[in-house]
Parts: sequence; C-alpha cells; structure tokens
Amino acid sequence: MRLSLLLFLFTGFSVTHVFGSKQAPSVNYIKISQDFLYAARTQDTTAGYIDTLKNADEAVLAMELNTDDKRLAFWLNLYNGFTQVILRKDPGRYKSRNSFFSSQQINVAGNWLSLDDIEHGILRHSKIKWSEGYLVKLFPSGFEKKFRVEKLDYRIHFALNCGAKSCPPIAFYEPEDIDRQLTMAVKSYLQGECSYDSVGNVVHVPAFMGWFRRDFGGKKNMLKILKNNAIIPQDSNPAIHFKKYNWELYLNNYKT
Repeated sequence: MRLSLLLFLFTGFSVTHVFGSKQAPSVNYIKISQDFLYAARTQDTTAGYIDTLKNADEAVLAMELNTDDKRLAFWLNLYNGFTQVILRKDPGRYKSRNSFFSSQQINVAGNWLSLDDIEHGILRHSKIKWSEGYLVKLFPSGFEKKFRVEKLDYRIHFALNCGAKSCPPIAFYEPEDIDRQLTMAVKSYLQGECSYDSVGNVVHVPAFMGWFRRDFGGKKNMLKILKNNAIIPQDSNPAIHFKKYNWELYLNNYKT
C-alpha cells in the first residue's frame, strides 16, 4: 500500500490490486499533463512525460477524458506545455509560424498531432482554422472525434498560449476547478488588454476575438462578455475595434 501511494505521489502512476494480484500500473494522464507543463515551466527534463504520452493506451486515455472539463484541462496543459518545449529547443521555428502550428510534432497515444489539431480540432470541436468559427471540418479524424470537446467554450482562447507576446499567460488547469479558472482567465486578460473610449463610443478588444468571432457568439455577444467582466458600462453600446496582435516571441509568460 505504501509503495502504491509513493508511486502515485511522485510519478503519477498507481498500482491496482485485484484479488491479491497486481495489475499493470495505470497512468493518471491529467496529472501527467500538469507535471509536464510544470517541467516545461521550470525547464526541467520533459522527455519522460513526452514518452509516456506517446505510449499511452488510447482506450484508457479516452476512458479517463470522459468529460469536457477533463478534456479541457488535459489538452490546454498539453498545448501550452508543448509550445514552450518546442520553442525553447528551437526558437527559430517561430519565424515560420504557419509551419510551426500546422506541423504534426506531438505524439499522443501513437497519433501525431499539430498544435492546430489540438486547438481547432479538439478544443474547438473540429472548426476550420481560418473561417472565423463559422465552418466545421467535414471529415475529422477518428482520434479527433473521440477526444474533442462536446461543446466549444469560448474561454479557451483566454487560456491558450502560442508563444507570442499578445498571448494570455499560462496556468495549470485542473478539471475540478476549471470553470472558475477559465472565468478568472477571461476577466484578467480582458481587463489587461481592453480599452474603452466613452467619448468616441468604441472599445478595443483582443485580435483573436475577431479571428474567431463565431466562437464568441458574434459582436452582440462580445458586448455581453465585456459587460459581464466590467470592461464597459451595462448601458453602453460601443463599436468594437480589434487590436493588432503582437507576434513577438515571448516565453515564460506564466500566471503566478
């Protein structure tokens, strides 16, 4: 029993006893995603975590990620962690951002994925990248259909860090607390990035709200989001202007 507890606490693995016999160790993949991201933050070795994710049993992983809260936490941690690891190893990759995001350089359960696959396929429920959120893929892969969220949550855009200076900061996401964490991420980022001109009756908002406007429910719903987060007055109806995105490479952008 003591050995099982130590294995779980220090490696994320647990040993299950059935009728007095040991089964093969099972992996807590959500904890692996958190530990992987922490290792990326501290610039510790991530090779063991990457190898564990690569060799994951797809069926077991699917059983663990059986709710949207679990899927969100796992894939947000992986996206942010792999972005840090890849760009620290080769910052020059960022000079060709289209290739960087579309290259299948992440292996999960034997399936090669790109950052775009995780963001637009899994976290955005099979949306086509450059369609402002209005178009979906006709033929997503079987892996994507198995692991994508059931319902798109616009708040993911305030949690994904792609390595640029305009990106939201990185946090460690937990399924048990992810609703509160995402709500806080939205409020914090909007308060830091938005500016409201009451005289000109215009509000300036992050660029990605324009890139994925359908995810946010269009401009009408964007105004509701801004009001709910105290960016603009409840009785206002300003024009929305989308800010320019700063693509300067900026790592180590972690929430304290």
